[in-house]
Amino acid sequence: MSLTTLDPRTALVAIDLQNGIAAMPTQPYAGPEVVARTVELADAFRARNLPVVLVRVSFAADGGDVVPGRTERTARGLAFPEGWDIVVDELSGHPGDIHVTKHNWSAFHGTDLDVQLRRRGITQIVLTGIATSIGVESTARDAYAHGYHVTLATDAMADADAEAHANSVERIFPRLGESGTTAEILELLAKTHA
Repeated sequence: MSLTTLDPRTALVAIDLQNGIAAMPTQPYAGPEVVARTVELADAFRARNLPVVLVRVSFAADGGDVVPGRTERTARGLAFPEGWDIVVDELSGHPGDIHVTKHNWSAFHGTDLDVQLRRRGITQIVLTGIATSIGVESTARDAYAHGYHVTLATDAMADADAEAHANSVERIFPRLGESGTTAEILELLAKTHA
């Protein structure tokens, strides 16, 4: 893991830190740990007037917007409890934050995330969230393909499967960007955005 810099226009993008997902059992960090570290980063970004993007996944009550492809495991037909898709309280309540609702794994596909970032001159994103191998990795792949510099806060993300988390962190993320801990990112942020 090595971090080099954070661009002058960097945004924090938190993936799926919402009631129903942050409460699931995750590894190697529990949801509340991921949320707490993301809150640290969000507070530091807000203090420097850098954008914080809160991404949530949600589906229509009739399931009509669930991805229709044939898969062995699908969300189609699942019943989601009331409020499962609301961003956790610890991250809510900041009027300047950008909110993005997605219906796919990636926060870029079918949303206005790219437009929101580009109109603010963002050239780099720092990613956190759940699940590492699904929403976070898919968003990192698309961010890289869109030409953003990608930084991954590896202790501010978790997965239902420890091996899937490790695969993303060890094999995929080094090809998409730079990784570091929350503390390392905060230290770099303090140096580059005094």
